[in-house]
Order: sequence, then C-alpha cells, then structure tokens
Amino acid sequence: MELNGKVALITGASRGIGADVALELGRAGVAVAVCARTTEVKDKRLPGTIYSVAEAIRDAGGKAEGIVMDMREPESIALGVAKTVEAFGRLDIVVNNAAILVPGTLETIQPRHIDLIWQVDLRGPILLMREAVPHLRKAGGGHIINVSSRAGVFPGPGPYPEARRGGAFYGMVKAGLERLSQGLAMELQDDKIAVNVLSPQGRIKTPGNVFAQNDPQNPDLEFEEAVAMAKGMRWICAQPSTFTGNILFDEDLCREKGLL
Repeated sequence: MELNGKVALITGASRGIGADVALELGRAGVAVAVCARTTEVKDKRLPGTIYSVAEAIRDAGGKAEGIVMDMREPESIALGVAKTVEAFGRLDIVVNNAAILVPGTLETIQPRHIDLIWQVDLRGPILLMREAVPHLRKAGGGHIINVSSRAGVFPGPGPYPEARRGGAFYGMVKAGLERLSQGLAMELQDDKIAVNVLSPQGRIKTPGNVFAQNDPQNPDLEFEEAVAMAKGMRWICAQPSTFTGNILFDEDLCREKGLL
C-alpha cells in the first residue's frame, strides 16, 4: 500500500512507542491522528502530549492533529474516530498501542485494577476497531495493527525455575488481543482490511515502561526510542491487505526485512 496521503489513528501516542510510530508514519507521508489522554504534562516522569507530538510531525513537514481519546470511555473513542475523519477526510490505518500494566498477583490485585486493565487493554481496542472498520471499508481497505507483548506468549507447562509473579493479568489481556486479532483477520479479509500484531522483542525504556521505578522528583529522562517498532509498523502498513493475521516481533521483523 502506498503510504503517502493515507491517514492513521494511533492510540497512546503522546509518548513512547506510540509517539515514535506516529513520527515514523508522519515521515512516510501519512497524516496522523495523535490520540491519547494527555493534553498537558502533569508528571515530570511522563513528558510529552498529543499536541507536542503532532507539532513535531508538522515541524518535520508532515500532517498531524492531536485528538483526545480515553480508551476507558466508549464515547471518547467514537468521538476520536469521528474527529479524525473530519480532520483528514478518511481513515486507512489504526494502531492500537495504548495499554496499562496493573500491579498485583491473584490475591493482591484490586478489583478496580482488573476493570481498568480490561477496559484499556482489551475493551478499548475492540471498541476502536468497531468504530474504525466502516471508515476503513469506505476507504477501500486498510490496516489494523494491535500492539502486544512477549507477556502474551503462553509460558507452557511447569514447574518454572524462574517463576515471575504479577504478570498474569497483562499476559491474559495481550493473549486475548492476539487471538482476537487473528479472528478479525479472517472476518475482515474480504473487505481488504488486514489485522496484524506487532510486539517489542524486549523491554524498551519508554516513560511508561519505567514509570514505577522512576524518581518522581528527579526522574531519569534518558529514554529509549522504539526504533524497531516504528520501522516495523511502517513496513506492515505498506503491505497489501493479504498480509494479515500475523503475530510479529519488532526486531525479528526488522532483521528479516533489512529495516535497520
């Protein structure tokens, strides 16, 4: 798919992976709806807003708009899609990147955190895809890319010599997102809408990833760029719609395709 002139909506795009993907697609000529909740910096550990990322894309010669979207709120998701289409006239690419990692084991996790991780990490992407599909279909097809994690990989039978505690809930929602993605890939292939999954190969030191360990008064702001995620995302978006139903990892993909 020729990317120049296409329109992408990216969630969780005020910083980290989402911002890096937005900048990369902007350089490819894609008009970007930079979507997230952050409109102003309230915590020094979390620099960046939807407006600062959109401005960076425009400063580099691209097109972008910051659009408020709260993945917990169905009305906010629907309005964000509508504003994207109003601003750019169409929608071709959706990147479900926004996610949260909640603390706790089965016995210590708070019920409100169970609701939160389900709402942001799985229900939100479902509702966003539901809102976006009619516009993708109207555009003649397009791409949905859902960002997952190695946490979604089934660990296999035990016993486990290096058992990790506290990651079961994040792994649960990411595994669900991957299974849903492949189901939707089958459901939407006749509409020329590809659905794929891209995950980081390992940990990327983004603001969100190190937030809990970062000093709130004197934070370390030397973050890592998600280069392989951004390059891999751009490559996927350029593929024909027959490239669908894939569960991919950024470094493997970039190495195989010579993207770095």
